[in-house]
Amino acid sequence: MKKVIYFLLFFVILLGISYLFKDQISEFIYSSFKDGIKVSTLEPNEYYRPVSYSYVQITDDFEAKNYQHLMNIYYTITNSGSEEFSFKCAYDECLSDVDELSSNQQVLSNINSFVHPYNSFTAVETKYNSIGKVIITVERNYTKSDIKAVNEALNYIYSNVIKNETDSRKIIKLAHDYIINKTKYDSDRSDLQIVNYKSSIAYGPLIEGYSLCGGYTDAMALILDHYNIPNFKVISENHVWNAVQLNNNWYHLDLTWDDPVASDGRNILDYKFFLITTKELEKKEVSQHIYDKKVFAEIA
Repeated sequence: MKKVIYFLLFFVILLGISYLFKDQISEFIYSSFKDGIKVSTLEPNEYYRPVSYSYVQITDDFEAKNYQHLMNIYYTITNSGSEEFSFKCAYDECLSDVDELSSNQQVLSNINSFVHPYNSFTAVETKYNSIGKVIITVERNYTKSDIKAVNEALNYIYSNVIKNETDSRKIIKLAHDYIINKTKYDSDRSDLQIVNYKSSIAYGPLIEGYSLCGGYTDAMALILDHYNIPNFKVISENHVWNAVQLNNNWYHLDLTWDDPVASDGRNILDYKFFLITTKELEKKEVSQHIYDKKVFAEIA
């Protein structure tokens, strides 16, 4: 009988101690589970750009410490070509920030601007649990068959259009002229929402001969990357174009606006938006080129 009484007394004391130190015990248990979260190993594909920018930077630390670090993780993962990746929250407001970032299409679009076209995404799905494990799944813009076809078209350009040219500016002009001369702006899709072509990616201009601004920009970005010419995409509310670095200076390059739609159906090749400075761009007072200079600080 005494043993039962002692046991009950011990149990009551243990409950009392547990109640007094419930917060510490809870934190210990939470930390133990949290410390056990496994972070994925980054395995970049061949299209990975190991480049940091003012807006987002490459990171090898996948335990998010703050909102900027969280953005850097999203950038590094999507930039690597990973289809699924898990990381860990390591600060108090992290899950709230994950909620905000994952549903903020503007921030995701900004991040996407700095990613290689083949690693760019149409959607990023984010899931997480209460102890801070976050899993993101990435849906890509390009299928494997898209990439194969576009690469074949690009190889033709390298061999038959650009050939042995080594001067970066001349390479850009040759590519600019070839894409525009081969392509018509996809007015049916932009004006009437009639989708006949993959005009929003490089497949449109390089394979089908029709493009929207996204297709022009991707096609040029792929060529710039091939020749190791630094570049990224600049986005405004309704438009996208290339930013290109030459001789340590950044320039705007907009093939869409250099391929205007003529009322008489003529195919026009223009150079009004060929490697121009930001001051030159602003003098043109084109509303579609108003962009966030905090995001795209390099070209501001």
